[in-house]
Amino acid sequence: MPDADLQTPAPASGTATGPASASSDSAAPGRSLEEPGEGRRRILRWLYFPYTWLVFIPFLAVTTVVMGCLAVVVAVFAPRVAFHFGTVWAWMLCHVNPTWVTVEGREHAVKGKSYIILTNHQSHFDILAFYGHWGRQFRWVIKEELRKVPGLGWYCAAGGHIFIDRSSREKSIESLKRARPLLDGGISVVFFPEGTRSRDGRLREFKKGGFMMALDLGLPILPVSISGSRHVLPGRTLQLLPGRIRIAIHEPIDVTQYGPERRDELIADVRKAIASGLTPWERGEDPSP
Repeated sequence: MPDADLQTPAPASGTATGPASASSDSAAPGRSLEEPGEGRRRILRWLYFPYTWLVFIPFLAVTTVVMGCLAVVVAVFAPRVAFHFGTVWAWMLCHVNPTWVTVEGREHAVKGKSYIILTNHQSHFDILAFYGHWGRQFRWVIKEELRKVPGLGWYCAAGGHIFIDRSSREKSIESLKRARPLLDGGISVVFFPEGTRSRDGRLREFKKGGFMMALDLGLPILPVSISGSRHVLPGRTLQLLPGRIRIAIHEPIDVTQYGPERRDELIADVRKAIASGLTPWERGEDPSP
């Protein structure tokens, strides 16, 4: 799945980010290590385990290969049409594992306009929820290793998604530069600025890659919050549950009002927008005693 961004983390941005500025993967003294209700969800995941492996996983495997092969063939003649195979694939997977997705704030994204879309990342189901319900052309920034995955890697390569080598900053930057011609006719690029999934669902530090691309191209940043996906599928596991995912599209941020010299302020403002659409736990706040 698309876990990728440049490796250099953005510096801390002071009080502008509020509680969400803390890294989610290292708990401070006295900080709760587990989200309330997680113990109950673990039990439910084990009860749901047979359905996961007897129904969802086989369906995932078959549709990934079939839809990937179809997309590769169609991409030879119509790359934009091939993109929609991924939309159908993601939508079907959300329904096979009953996942209700709501998208709020679509009016903030003008049709036919390109954006750098930046969103938080707490689960592989972030990709399925957004891909299956956004309904507009975009390209993921994804790690190079996924190119080798049967079906998924073939589709991503044929569909023009952007592979980057996370082990080399120079190669990552070069990949992003080569991707610039893709941003025509309303095609956007999606980054996970945290760089990888949050282990506990809390917002992590942001890396700079998506912000630098937005500043270089002068494209507006569209902040997006994805909430609840970790309850459907936590990171580093295949123990699913049905659930609800909320996607909140925020007002675009004009990067030309910042410029490279105010990059850290831009990062803080985007982070604040994304955090505003998350639960207190996802923002990094501890539950009240």
